[in-house]
Amino acid sequence: MEQSGTSALLQGAVQDLASDVVSALRSGDHARVSGTTTNGDAGGLGLAALRVLGADALLPEVLLRRPPDPRLVTAFRTAVEAFPPAADAAPTVVWSHWAMARTLRRLGDPVAGDAEPDASWLDGCTWQNLTHQLAVLAPLALPGEDSAVARAARARPVDVARGFVRAVRRRDWRQAAGAGRWLTLLTGVPDTLGLDTGLDFVELMGGEDPRIALQVRAAQLMRTEVLV
Repeated sequence: MEQSGTSALLQGAVQDLASDVVSALRSGDHARVSGTTTNGDAGGLGLAALRVLGADALLPEVLLRRPPDPRLVTAFRTAVEAFPPAADAAPTVVWSHWAMARTLRRLGDPVAGDAEPDASWLDGCTWQNLTHQLAVLAPLALPGEDSAVARAARARPVDVARGFVRAVRRRDWRQAAGAGRWLTLLTGVPDTLGLDTGLDFVELMGGEDPRIALQVRAAQLMRTEVLV
């Protein structure tokens, strides 16, 4: 029961953090509301929430090119240091951690371990599994940023488009939102996909889930070339 309660509290903290990010992306204001994102002395729950949301916790600062709140960077850095991937961690966990470290370097706060993790596990993925993995790693989908994961996505735009359609049909709105974010950066996406309309539909059907809204808003910003 206690473990279940802790999980619920963590999920709530993640949702609050994602809501802050969405608000900042929509308003263009880098100011944050939640103490989780601005308190450099954030407790274990706040740091865990930062680690779960990953690099997207600093997405407004990266996309909108706004100077970050130093307290937010401190908390983010602490989360990176407090939750290193275990030796047997899944590749997505390793890549998520690397993406957080890359974000710190991009904001002028260098950290150790800049070597890219291995991405060969994506080579033999079916298009369904590729879309799933890319959606999990949506924080890596940024304009002007290269990585082995991004190159794997660029090599298979039609497969990612198929995965986006499949996720929509299955009502897997989080996966659809993450795949849609990647598609905004890919060339060779079929025109018949109707990505803009698709993203609007995903946002509508995603309801009140801020993690879906985060991915869709990021995709829309990149889609309209506000950032390039």
